[in-house]
Amino acid sequence: MPILGIIASQVPGKIAVPAFESIATATPNGTSVTFSSIPQTFTHLQVRAVSRTTRNDASVDGMYMRFNGDTGGNYSYHWVQGNGSSASAVNGTNTTVITAAFNGADAQTTANVFSSSVWDILDYTNTNKYKSTKNIFAYNADGGVGTVSFGSGHWRNTAAITSITLFAEGNFVANSHFGLYGIKGA
Repeated sequence: MPILGIIASQVPGKIAVPAFESIATATPNGTSVTFSSIPQTFTHLQVRAVSRTTRNDASVDGMYMRFNGDTGGNYSYHWVQGNGSSASAVNGTNTTVITAAFNGADAQTTANVFSSSVWDILDYTNTNKYKSTKNIFAYNADGGVGTVSFGSGHWRNTAAITSITLFAEGNFVANSHFGLYGIKGA
């Protein structure tokens, strides 16, 4: 039986695990952040974010993703979301973005609460197939009130991904931070 997790990371040369490598970090400028000139030397990509926006007309804010500056209607997405007492599911087809989730912390969220999110972008250099993503978002406000969501997205384009733009409906606040990682291996 394989050893997983922290213990596995301490066993030198015994277990082959995919390697993560930091490619870039970014602090958003207004409503978006773009990672460009992405190296084509990895198998998959991962974006990690801690964010909050200034939007003040809803209890939560959406997070969106585009590839290579493509604004055409060839994206789709679906996700499920829950807050401990209710759940919902949403999907979209032929959209101009991948909608990751509507649970980013915003101006109506408890002060200093940021959402955490992780997107995996699979086979981003493969020019023989469309690109797929999976994501997880979460935030927790005072008193245990919060939301978690799981989703996936699809970009109907066979081009290798060379840039990723992430954006929200409101401006990102100070201390929002994004990181791009390359994943080697299967």
